[in-house]
Amino acid sequence: MGSFLWVLESTEKYRFPYRVTIRKEEKIILSLFVQDKWPGAGKHIFCMRDMEEPSSNYQEIERVPIISLNRYGKRLSVVLDRAQNKRCDFLFLKKKYKNKEGEYEQIFWRTEQGLKEHRPKVKLTAKGDHHLHILIDINERYPWKFANCNVERAQLKAGDYALLSESGIIAVAERKTFTNFIGDIGNLPLLHMKLGELAKYKHSAFVVEANYSDFLNPTKLKAYTPSYLSKVLAEIFAYHPGFQIIFAGNRKLANEWTLRFFQAVMSHEKDNIPTIVSEVASKYETKKDFTGGIYYDIRREILENREDTFTIDELRKKSPLTSDTKIRKVLNDLREEGYIENFGKGKKSVWKKI
Repeated sequence: MGSFLWVLESTEKYRFPYRVTIRKEEKIILSLFVQDKWPGAGKHIFCMRDMEEPSSNYQEIERVPIISLNRYGKRLSVVLDRAQNKRCDFLFLKKKYKNKEGEYEQIFWRTEQGLKEHRPKVKLTAKGDHHLHILIDINERYPWKFANCNVERAQLKAGDYALLSESGIIAVAERKTFTNFIGDIGNLPLLHMKLGELAKYKHSAFVVEANYSDFLNPTKLKAYTPSYLSKVLAEIFAYHPGFQIIFAGNRKLANEWTLRFFQAVMSHEKDNIPTIVSEVASKYETKKDFTGGIYYDIRREILENREDTFTIDELRKKSPLTSDTKIRKVLNDLREEGYIENFGKGKKSVWKKI
């Protein structure tokens, strides 16, 4: 995946003298007219979406790699690859017209410092006002209760409980008692396979009706020692880093946590940013080593400063502290994007700009 860039330009417009664009390579995925280069202390800047034809009169002021781009409800969070003025977000709101039907958009640009000095009133994502449609696996005995929800039995491919939306299943939860979990640990390879299957869903959780300390309490254990179980649990977390494992304490709290989890997921899905940026952010994987800093410097060196043909050894000499992994990552990305091609193998391999 190519680099994401933050580009600031001057526009010579009276009300909106600057334009901020977020780009994937040179393709603009978000373009906003703004009133300043960066929000000052305690300030939030009003933005207007750029709906104009591209202009050659804009003067570029800065171009910075983006190392993190994520959507949280109605907010798009951005982290730039620099030491100062690096964290900000854009809040997308819909307001109803006072004197006519319909809605209009409001966009506010907020920075880390501004949020610290002027703490906004936060509305939680999980408002709990969305009617939930929950599926319970037909093999689940003595299932949890979900008041005020549409609940039905179904044959689930993974998990014991699932949240159903118009687009299909968007969240799953696997329920485990203390005894169930101990039994699963007896076949770790199979347990890892089950967790891997759950992790394929966009939102998933493994909810245990016990405390973490229960698995380290020798009075509650028979077949295993606390030392062994502590290593097993650590391995599970290490092997499945993007997967949620919740030690809820007991049945009632596990049931409550799962309900709140499903409510939050549904609210997050409903509070979508009305722009292509939402789709891009959902697919964007932050990889600091590859998408910022050195990665971008090497790309620029190849595209702007290199001769039409060059070798990897020449790049190594230019960046002696950069690993071969990073250099080859840049070369492979540029080749996939159609900027360069290579001939030969091994030490005789030569790269050529297209």
